[in-house]
Amino acid sequence: MLLTANIDEKSMGTKHLFSGLKLHVEQGEKVAIIGRNGVGKTTLFRMLTGQDTDFAGSVVAQPGARVIVTAQEHTDLGDTTVLEYILDRLPEYKHLKHIIDTYPEHMGDDVRKITTYSEALERFGVLDYYNIEDVVQQSLEDYQLHEAANRPMSKLSGGQKRFVELIIVEHSDADLALIDEPTNHMDYIAKAAFLDWFKNVKRAVVVISHDRDVLQFVDRIIDIKNGGAEAYTGNYRDYLAQNTQAAATQMHDYATAQRTLENLHKQIQSVRAKKASTSKTPNPFIPLEKRLMKQYADVEAAMTEPNFWIDRESAATLNKKVSDNYDKFKAKNIKLHKTSTHEHSKELLRVENLELGYGNTSLFQPVNLQLQHGDRLRLIGRNGAGKTTLVRAIEAAADEKRADTWRAGGIFCDRSLRLSIYEQEAGHELLQMPLGAAIAHIYDELELPSTDEAVMRTMGNYLFNPYEDGKTLVNDLSGGQKARLQIIKMLAGDPNLLILDEPTNHLDLPSIEELENALRDYHGALLYISHDSYFASNLGGSELTLQPVQ
Repeated sequence: MLLTANIDEKSMGTKHLFSGLKLHVEQGEKVAIIGRNGVGKTTLFRMLTGQDTDFAGSVVAQPGARVIVTAQEHTDLGDTTVLEYILDRLPEYKHLKHIIDTYPEHMGDDVRKITTYSEALERFGVLDYYNIEDVVQQSLEDYQLHEAANRPMSKLSGGQKRFVELIIVEHSDADLALIDEPTNHMDYIAKAAFLDWFKNVKRAVVVISHDRDVLQFVDRIIDIKNGGAEAYTGNYRDYLAQNTQAAATQMHDYATAQRTLENLHKQIQSVRAKKASTSKTPNPFIPLEKRLMKQYADVEAAMTEPNFWIDRESAATLNKKVSDNYDKFKAKNIKLHKTSTHEHSKELLRVENLELGYGNTSLFQPVNLQLQHGDRLRLIGRNGAGKTTLVRAIEAAADEKRADTWRAGGIFCDRSLRLSIYEQEAGHELLQMPLGAAIAHIYDELELPSTDEAVMRTMGNYLFNPYEDGKTLVNDLSGGQKARLQIIKMLAGDPNLLILDEPTNHLDLPSIEELENALRDYHGALLYISHDSYFASNLGGSELTLQPVQ
């Protein structure tokens, strides 16, 4: 066993996270950790790595096992370059390189030093470090950091530092790698490079991810819910089948327990009536009543009301009885605002020979596109290709302005266009507001009712606790909570054109599916940026790839 965790109890403030949680990782195993937003997945990771020791229980790694985790903080790095940072984090590299570089100068005929030097040379080769700089450079290019090798780490963006951490994991040769949401913010080429490494790596990897492309290559999925961990052998498709079967069993067991309680209740009432009508001493019905009441208490204590999610394809195959039970007990999902259906098909947006850029440099070759009601268009391109710049130019045109990046061509908006954009980050003006005030602010800007009742109803529909979460600053919300706030903002004004920038980042599986369901029922036009192949397949439509200028 490479790693074993037994978490007896873990709380954060007044929030209880785990109780009796057990999990293990085998040699060479790929394990995914999933769960609804807020269940404590990242906290669990911090416990597995020793960053959080404030819990009852134990986390034990195999003696001598090398464990590597993607760093979340990058401080006090000074002028350390990207290449230096990566090489220094590789196991043994710095130590072995020092021996190889310095010992020839002073070892002379010292047998001990000569032996150390020879062993270092051999170990350096075993770890495949002789060509490591070239290999790392190729990885930097895969993650679109080809010019970053000699740049200071401090100059990189948060997303770029994330990619650097993945490169370290990929080349560390550690026995166990722990990775949190690796594919967020990746473009399609970087994601392909990561997936290629992930499916071929022979070492153990534990990954927090709801990216279904990643989940297809794991050996086991651990679902964190109800304070514990439920394990499913196999990949994402295997998980869906097992999850459906487990849910059906839970519903059947719960229904059986309910019927048992009803029967015991009737027996207890009958016995009590007989006890009251008899004059015998001792009363023979008293011990019978106690036995029945104990049975009732035992059954009631063992009952746990089902609360789960079944994917839509599997749910569609359930028989009517099971389906009716599922509708009664399924886990609560976000309830999205319904959009208007009264508008007829017509052109909302047209882009002709558009060129955008900075200074004298164009970002992409001239772009042409047209969107009308019901259209779906997926925008594809590498990070930095100009996808977000194009979105900003369309947003400016909708406000009857011309973007500063405009170089040639035109963007033409219909007068009826109501544009709304889903972005990966909450607006700066919302970050220091409590969630409830932020929602009210969004509604006020759109001249929508922003009463306390309306705001609290919205928070409930989007799985927020109106009383606790409503007072939390937006800046302090989890990634998934911020994503749900962005969905509220996106749909509030009844838009007829939506633009979405990687909307599945930070969302859990049920919320991703709920978003997909809403967008499939959406009657307006949809322009979306996503490197989630499942999401793109479910939304469909045409594709437009931004081509770089030759």
